[in-house]
Amino acid sequence: MSECEDEGSWIEQARLGDPSAFEKLVLRYQNRIHVLTYRMTGSLADADDLAQETFVRAYLALDQFRGEARFSTWLHRIAVHQSLHWLARRERRERLHRSWTEETAANTTPLDAILSEVQSALLKLPAKQRAAIVLTVYDGLNHAEAARMLGCSEATVSWRVFMARSRLKRLLQGSNLGPGKRP
Repeated sequence: MSECEDEGSWIEQARLGDPSAFEKLVLRYQNRIHVLTYRMTGSLADADDLAQETFVRAYLALDQFRGEARFSTWLHRIAVHQSLHWLARRERRERLHRSWTEETAANTTPLDAILSEVQSALLKLPAKQRAAIVLTVYDGLNHAEAARMLGCSEATVSWRVFMARSRLKRLLQGSNLGPGKRP
């Protein structure tokens, strides 16, 4: 059997519900589709998602493949269509984000600025120290409750809170929140 005959039988078997036949089609075209979606998006992660979505859509629409064009052409058309929709959604998200950022910046209060600086400093803490601070300061747990949640001793939580507060103090000294400074 030639390559095209194999492909034709795989398509027919997949239409009849044979997942292994469709898997053969995926294996044949996955690299080409991934390269196409990567070139369209410039992102490996997004290309992975779009390639997968292309094959899902192709599988669901397999009965619509009429064979007037090659299967690869039909599959590429689906991939391009998916990529164009993805690019349009990304542009809308970026436009909304820009608009929201501009609006938020115009409406930022001194309290918002303080909260933003504190959040930024929190994100710079090591994860375990951040967890201890969030649980004890923000969630209001005592050290024993936080220790149970974190699976460590109460002394460890106390040490992590102490270290986190020390680091936060250093991180916030250069900001508007340092000693004697007001936003």
